[in-house]
Amino acid sequence: MPPLRAIVTATDFSAPSRHAAQRAALLARTAGAAMTLVHTVGGSAMEDLRRWLADDNQAASAIEADARARLQELAAELGRPQSLDIRTHLSIGHPVEQVTQYAQDIDADLLVTGTRGTGFFRGVVVGSTAERIAKRSSRPVLMVRQLPHEAYRRILVPVDFSDWSLAAIRQAQRLAPQATLVLMHAVEVPFEGKMRLAGVSGDVVTHYQEAARSEAQQRLAALAAEAGLDADRVCLSTPGGADPWMLILQEEQEHDCDLVVIGRQGRHALDEFLLGSTTRMVIADGTADVLISCRRPD
Repeated sequence: MPPLRAIVTATDFSAPSRHAAQRAALLARTAGAAMTLVHTVGGSAMEDLRRWLADDNQAASAIEADARARLQELAAELGRPQSLDIRTHLSIGHPVEQVTQYAQDIDADLLVTGTRGTGFFRGVVVGSTAERIAKRSSRPVLMVRQLPHEAYRRILVPVDFSDWSLAAIRQAQRLAPQATLVLMHAVEVPFEGKMRLAGVSGDVVTHYQEAARSEAQQRLAALAAEAGLDADRVCLSTPGGADPWMLILQEEQEHDCDLVVIGRQGRHALDEFLLGSTTRMVIADGTADVLISCRRPD
């Protein structure tokens, strides 16, 4: 898969969004990609201000000028340590619409956001602007939680063997070519509860579980081979016995992963604008950064 070419990073000048921009700058330097820092001035507020001050746009112009200056100052500050010439883009309107549309307009390979902050990033992750960006974007969205100190070292990629699984692995490789990948499949035995209620022998149920885990291991190995993963930098995991989101968080902790790559679209997604319940729980309760994978148009 070719390296990243263009990265768009949304900022509201908060500390969390600064961490996201620092991660984006590190990725841009490593991949040799162009990076654009985007800030949005709320559209409805600016429209109200212009309406109230119909004969004098000085205040609105001053707000825009201040935002532009802060944006350029931040770009210069982030670019110096990485020897990057970071571009800037100031827009007026709804943050989600403006950020996702700009990323689409320049054909960005990656859209980077914080998870919370001031202004349009304020609040909890689930239901926040960051989550709405992930829902709406046609580009992969990297949601940064931690202050970056180095390239990603260990990436967890949960897969359900749907069409997006290989694409998620490819995107993990693209983001961090030198990282170790932990491929996991949450083993769920169909009708396990009903079998137990029906009095099916525990040995039979255990045999069923082992068969499902063995099949999942084989499919993970085949997927790793198809992706061309180096055997020294891949781990295969098939946990079970709990909800998939709980198993993903468990694996994240046990393998000390600093990034989780999870699909917005899998077998259980309702449509392209919804994040599945598993994805939302991982975003809400995990500690690692999260890359929301998506299928790009052919």
